[in-house]
Order: sequence, then C-alpha cells, then structure tokens
Amino acid sequence: MTHQPLIECVPNFSEGRDLSIIKQITDAIQSVEGVRLLDVDPGKATNRTVVTFVGTPAEVVEAAFRGMQKAAELIDMRRHRGEHPRMGATDVCPLIPIANISMEETVHWARQLAQRVGDTLDIPVYLYENAATRPERRNLAHIRAGEYEALPEKLGKPEWRPDFGPATFHAQAGATVIGARDFLVAYNVNLNTTSVRRANSVAFDVREQGRVRRLGNPITGEILRDEQGEPLREPGMLKAVKAIGWYIEEYGMAQVSMNLTNIRITPVHEAFEACCRSAEQRGMRVTGSELVGMIPLEALLEAGRYFLRKQQRSVGVSETELIKIAVKSMGLDELAPFEPQQKIIEYKLRQAQDAPLVQQSLLQFADETASESVAPGGGSVAAYVGALAAALGTMVANLSAHKRGWDERWAFFSDWAARGQHLKTQLLRLVDEDTQAFNAILAAFRLPKGTDAEKNMRKKAIQDATRYAIEVPYQTMEAAFQTFELLKIMAQEGNPNSASDAAVGALCARAAVHGALLNVQTNVSALDDKEFANDMLQKALKMALQADVLEQEIVAIARGKM
Repeated sequence: MTHQPLIECVPNFSEGRDLSIIKQITDAIQSVEGVRLLDVDPGKATNRTVVTFVGTPAEVVEAAFRGMQKAAELIDMRRHRGEHPRMGATDVCPLIPIANISMEETVHWARQLAQRVGDTLDIPVYLYENAATRPERRNLAHIRAGEYEALPEKLGKPEWRPDFGPATFHAQAGATVIGARDFLVAYNVNLNTTSVRRANSVAFDVREQGRVRRLGNPITGEILRDEQGEPLREPGMLKAVKAIGWYIEEYGMAQVSMNLTNIRITPVHEAFEACCRSAEQRGMRVTGSELVGMIPLEALLEAGRYFLRKQQRSVGVSETELIKIAVKSMGLDELAPFEPQQKIIEYKLRQAQDAPLVQQSLLQFADETASESVAPGGGSVAAYVGALAAALGTMVANLSAHKRGWDERWAFFSDWAARGQHLKTQLLRLVDEDTQAFNAILAAFRLPKGTDAEKNMRKKAIQDATRYAIEVPYQTMEAAFQTFELLKIMAQEGNPNSASDAAVGALCARAAVHGALLNVQTNVSALDDKEFANDMLQKALKMALQADVLEQEIVAIARGKM
C-alpha cells in the first residue's frame, strides 16, 4: 500500500488579538484543497498566533504562501507590540517532515516557498535550521536579533543580505524566516511569581545555552571572555532547549517559555522537572504548564509513564490514563482545559473513518457484524478477540502490580502490563485493517478489464490486494500468539484470585489465532506467488498447533489454583 508524503507547517503570525485578521489568514490557508488545519493558538500577551496544518508538500507550500500573502496585507508591523521576539508579519514558517519524506526533500520545498515569497511579495526572506545556506543562519534567535526595529540598518549590511527577496526594508510586513526542522514543542512552565528576572534565572538554569559567566556578582559582575573576546558561558541543565523568562499579564504570572527542539534528547517531562528543581532552589514553585501548538502522542505517553514510575505504579495502563496522568502531573490544564483531541497531533490526523469499527460501541460493533454486509467478518472479530486476550492479561498484571504486600514486585508486573497494552493496541488496529484488506480485494475486482493494459493493471491490483489480505490476518495470528507468554506468566505469577481471568484470555487468544488462520487459508489459494503462499501457510499452521498446547497449559495452571 502506497502512502503520500506528509509535511507539517507551523507558521507564527504577528497577530494574536484581532480574531477577524486571524480568521482571514486561516481561511486563506484552508482554501487549498487537501490541507488540514490542525490547530490555531492565539496569544494576547505575545500578540502572536501559532497555526498548524498538514498536507502533501505541494499543498502545504501553496497554503503557506497564501497565508503569508494574507498576513502581509492585514498585519502592519509598524504598530505591532507583544512579549514575543518578532521581525515580520509572518515571523517564522518552518516545514516539518511527518511521513514518507526526508529532511533533504523538505529543505527543497522550504527553499521553493522562500523564493516564491521573496519574488512575489517583495519580502526579505532568511533560511534557517536545515534549510540554512550558511552555518551562522541555522539559529533562529541569531537571525531575529534586534527584531523588526533593527531591520532597516541590518538589511544594509552585506552579511545580512536575505537569501531571497530584496535587501530593502518592507515597513509593513518586515522580514520572515523560512526553514525545515524536526518537530519542535513550544512549552511554557508557570511560576508563582510576577518577576521576569526570576523567571529568566530559571530559564538560564535549564536552557542549553545557559548564562554568561561573570566575575563576582552573577548579575552585575564583569563578563568573563575567552582569548578571542567571546563571552564565556555556563551551560544549562538541558540539551536541545531554548528558553527565556517573561511575564504574561492575562495570566498574572511569569513563565519560563521554552522551545524543545529535540524531544528525543530532552522530553517534555524532563524540561518540566528541571524547571521545578531550579524554581525550588530559588524560592519559587512551579504551578503548572501549557503547550503552545501541538505535541506528538508518544511525548505525553512517555511523560505519563515517567510520573507513574515515580509513584511506583504500573505503567501498563491505557493511552487515555497515561495522558491524564501526564496532564495532571505537569499541570497542563492549569490555564485552560487540556483537550487531547485538539492538542495531540496523531489524534487530529486520525479521522473517524480511519478506524470506524474500533470507534464503535460494543453494541454497534455486534450489530454491524450481524448485518447483511460481508464486512466486518471473521478476520476483524478474530483481531478483536485477540485484543480482549491481551486486555485480560494486562488486567491481571495491573492488579498484581498493586496487590497489597507485593510492593517489591510492582516493576515486574508493570513491565508485563506495558507489553500487554502494546499487544492490545496492535490487535485493535488490525480489527479495522482486516476490513480494509477485504475492501481492497473488492476494489481490485471492480477495476475495468477492457484493454490489455487494463487487464494487466487489474490482475496486478488483485494479486497485491490478495497478498495484503494474507499478511493482515497473519499479523493478527502473530500478535494474538504473543499474548500467550503474558497470560502464562500471569497465571503462574500473578494475583491468584485472577488466574481464571488469565485462562479466559488464553481461550480468547486461541480463538483469535485459529480465526485468523482461516482467513490466511482462504486467501493463499488465490495468490500466484505459490512460494510465498506456502511459506505463510506452513508458518501459520505451526503457530496454530502451538497455540493449542499453550491454551491447555494456561487453563490447567488456572484450574490448579481454584
């Protein structure tokens, strides 16, 4: 199955107060067919709006241009005031590779957008991050130094000639920065102070750049310099983090405003904890935090696991519970309700039609299965039964992790519960994918077969769809088979009062394996690649036999504890 390349674009517009202007800009972006607007996050104090949208590269570049064109018409930088550093109506416009596209390809599209903005709108454009044409321009803060007010003088210097557009001052629109970068999380931590100086002290503690070293007094002392005359710096606690302190009047508090430029290096929960430690050492307290824009799902899931481990609680809980723990632990709902469907990028990208069966209630799923439609059928039901097997094993693991008197074993059961959750998620995905595989076969058979070219195309489509219809139930077999290890350990080592639940899980797992096997057997005969078909069938049959043995062993263990 082929998948289109996806790029995310997160332009920052220098207007956060006039909703009619913001609406006109986002309308221009949405006027491009295929683009999906994910988030619009205006800030009154910063007078800045962060917009997030996704699409194919060509769609995104067109939408970004239209948004920037509208911003240049409506925003007058001569009258702009706000807490956030800025240099243009569209201050910065990064492109981020999301799926099926490399960073190098994303750089190409960023430069294409920059050239069009410079040539068509007569706005000076600088390239940054991975799209930068020279090393000193990779850093956004370096390009933006002096902000809008410094542009008239800056543009007259040869070293500040823009990458695209005229080297002349555009009084209304200013200048803009376009680039390609990895996913960035804009994250603010709230402090129980109104002092910008104290918020900055925390920011300097945590950010990678740290603070300038001084002789004697850390604030007024003479700056220490190296042999080349450059200021010496005391590095901060966190890598891949930029931070400043500011006061937000609408909240009545100071914040540490951070850009987490690589959340694989410094996850959001580590940034939060570092701010907590610094604030406490300086006599302050972190009261909560906020996300500006969106965040990847895994970042919040890992935060939830981190805080559960601190409590010595099982991390093998549902996505919903992990997100709830992360939100409450970091106070992400202090300033406004935190809505996962709006703030998590995967949830915004995931449409209801992407997983119509899993989104249904139990009653709806049963009614849909019982209807005259041929799908969902046995394959989807087998995957769902497998998911229930994983869920039962996970339940026993979580009950055991929290059993009174078993405190020293919580980590053991937590690890097993996490594995069970992973298998449950896999099998739930396969519930809908099995139906998609069946529909792919139907679609292939409906293709025209008039000309020789059409016949060949139709034959290839049928074979590709048939192969897919073998691979999907085989994946169900594999995932369901893996639940036996979890279920056996839980029957042997878990809470003895729940051994029967592990046994029921084993019965479900065997049903899932054998149910999916029937779908494999149904489709292998229609595949021309007999070597592949026979190999898959033999492995599937062997797995089914092993499932029979494991089911009996687990049921026997459970009965021995009754």
